[in-house]
Amino acid sequence: MAAVGRFDAEFALRAIAHPGRRQMLNLVWEKERTSSELAKHCRLSPPAASQHLKVLRQAGLVSVRAEGNRRYYRVRAERVAQVAAMLDRFWGEKLSRLQIELSDRNVGRP
Repeated sequence: MAAVGRFDAEFALRAIAHPGRRQMLNLVWEKERTSSELAKHCRLSPPAASQHLKVLRQAGLVSVRAEGNRRYYRVRAERVAQVAAMLDRFWGEKLSRLQIELSDRNVGRP
């Protein structure tokens, strides 16, 4: 689990490895949603949705706002940006070199 007060991009990356959590992240990027809305959209049981949301919260990727007995979830864009930056640092140059290499191999081919 991520340390309190410190963002762990590696933990966040593991959290979004699950397709259901990525789907939830997409949905809460668009607008705030309740856990029951997310469960319905993702075709998950409420307990399963709750567990996935817990992982996303622990990873620092979503925030939660209480209103009465409802909880509203929203993406933490700055945290997603940190994950993207980490991936870009790791893959950016490698993917650029790969694209150049593949382009060089295809030169002269019909």
